[in-house]
Amino acid sequence: MNPAYPFSAVVGLADLKLALVLNAVSSRVGGVLVRGEKGTAKSTIVRALAAQLPQVAVVAGCRFHCDPEAPDPGCPDGPHEPDAAGALRAASLVELPVGASEDRLVGSLDLERALTEGVKAFEPGLLAAAHRGVLYVDEVNLLHDHLVDLLLDAAALGVCYVERETVSIRHAARFLLVGTMNPEEGELRPQLLDRFGLTVEVRATREPDERAEVVRRRFAFDADPEGFAARWAAEEAALAARIARARAVLGSVRLPDSRLRQITAVCAGFEVDGLRADLVTAHAAVAHAAWQGRDVVTREDVRVAARLALPHRRRRDPFDAPGLDERLLDELLDQTEPAAPEHPEDPEDPEDPEDPDDSGGPGSGPGRPEAPDGSGDSGAGDGTTEGAPGGTTGAPEGSGSATGSGDRPQGVAAAGVPFRVPVLKVTGVGAGVAGRRSSGRGRHGRTIGTRVPTGAGPAAIDLPATLLAAAPHQLRRGRRGPGLVLKRDDLREPVREGREGNLVLFVVDASGSMGARRRMTAVKTAVLSLLLDAYQRRDKVGLIVFRGAGATVALPPTSSVEAGAARLRALPTGGRTPLAEGLATAADVLRVERLRDPDRRPLLVVVTDGRATSGGDVTRAAAALAGVTSVVVDCEGGPVRLGMAHALALRLGARVLPLESLGDLVRDRRKAS
Repeated sequence: MNPAYPFSAVVGLADLKLALVLNAVSSRVGGVLVRGEKGTAKSTIVRALAAQLPQVAVVAGCRFHCDPEAPDPGCPDGPHEPDAAGALRAASLVELPVGASEDRLVGSLDLERALTEGVKAFEPGLLAAAHRGVLYVDEVNLLHDHLVDLLLDAAALGVCYVERETVSIRHAARFLLVGTMNPEEGELRPQLLDRFGLTVEVRATREPDERAEVVRRRFAFDADPEGFAARWAAEEAALAARIARARAVLGSVRLPDSRLRQITAVCAGFEVDGLRADLVTAHAAVAHAAWQGRDVVTREDVRVAARLALPHRRRRDPFDAPGLDERLLDELLDQTEPAAPEHPEDPEDPEDPEDPDDSGGPGSGPGRPEAPDGSGDSGAGDGTTEGAPGGTTGAPEGSGSATGSGDRPQGVAAAGVPFRVPVLKVTGVGAGVAGRRSSGRGRHGRTIGTRVPTGAGPAAIDLPATLLAAAPHQLRRGRRGPGLVLKRDDLREPVREGREGNLVLFVVDASGSMGARRRMTAVKTAVLSLLLDAYQRRDKVGLIVFRGAGATVALPPTSSVEAGAARLRALPTGGRTPLAEGLATAADVLRVERLRDPDRRPLLVVVTDGRATSGGDVTRAAAALAGVTSVVVDCEGGPVRLGMAHALALRLGARVLPLESLGDLVRDRRKAS
């Protein structure tokens, strides 16, 4: 088996290295969420850190990795004697796949033994395997929300509680939690973001020399993994020793009351919600002091901790990118700086001559919180979609038309503050991914019945129904002893009905007839509100814009509603109204999406005044969308209304919502109740 890529050999990513190291020093920091574009070594560096963690002593034969010196009194494999035989093993690295089930995560009743031997046995899950090690969740934003909730609850409490079927068990589950995600594929809910202790935004460096060094080292590792690892063995050993030293002195690091007040003042100054930010920042500051070899927390420790603990907790709008104003941070630190240092004889930021990361290339050491700005790794507030909308929307129509001033963009109107919108649902019952919009059947929700499994095996076992199906046949099958004689035909799985997420495809009219600033502001505000609703209901979204010469897919279907919001805000208006082209493009997008994700049902939202001043046959284009649940947001204004949006809705078989009433519908419903 090839060795892992050395942690010290990773070029750049200073903030990420530091955040991982702080969690390795103190489990109370609460884990790391790594946000970044694809191909930035997120997975590589996490696997590399696990190899540097000190070995752990475990009770021999314990499936829950209890410490022989302090065994868990509630361990399901216990009770263990205080002097139980132990063995050393490497800290575990457990990877949670995106498609994992709840049983796989927390464990469950061992059904095979329960049904065949008549004994109640517990089969541990991944949380038990990760105890005293690292639990790595790649693409955590694509996990089902209930799994993320379970995962973060265990990480916060250090205990996993299992209450399923006839099993009621608790076991220790303390681990270093690391989640990675690409924001372009969708965001975590703010409540879940807050549960991660630290967050780091990573982007590939734009420096050619540094990029070349990354490629050079990767080539060397792929050609000779053992030889490459051997060349970095000294740095890796020094790093492991430094982590062990920091762990040993962590309990003796003092957090003066003046520094604690500084931490709380910074958190209050940034207006973060709740008190978790204060706790995490304090724990991270203590861990950083231990990492730097100090016995008392300093201003620099507080600053580093705040930079890593606060960015993802400042978001007031789900469409806001995480970020931190470092000038404001310095101002708050200056305002709350104690009159005199707690330990004048100790420098605030001592040099560490034995920093094991000095040879790791520019900006590569985890002991350097202040990464060079040019590395691109420490800036937390640069949105990944910034600048993209201008080249994505509007260019095909505005630049290529020769029809005169009527097709030139009229400018960009700003969107207002989003408001609540009425719940829009797809009719019928689907079988798509779990969400919060339309009725759907799947692995989650309330049980409404049972059925014989139709696939290779049941997704879950309905134990009572299985027992009832097998019971009448036991004498005929010659049952002897406590166990049941089961056959495949006895198995039953639950049929559950809950909510599914949908593909919400917006088709937005940005033509000249919509170009009045007030009207386009209202349109953008309404669509932004619908996007926010899609975000909260865990939908995929897409955005089609039609104006001028045709229609453009401004945002292909994605789980990143942030990208949709960014493109909407930068949407220009002007030109003729090719309504048919907008509908035809929607039909093309939905046809492709049915092939990619056949279980996800679409909801079409057409935002227009219904006018069609250019393009093809609207009736024929609407016919291609037959059977798709649709909503027409009527943007027609003025004292005289032609009812064109209503005519379009009849062709689509769609519901009509007047633009100005979107917010009023919810308010009226509240008054009525």
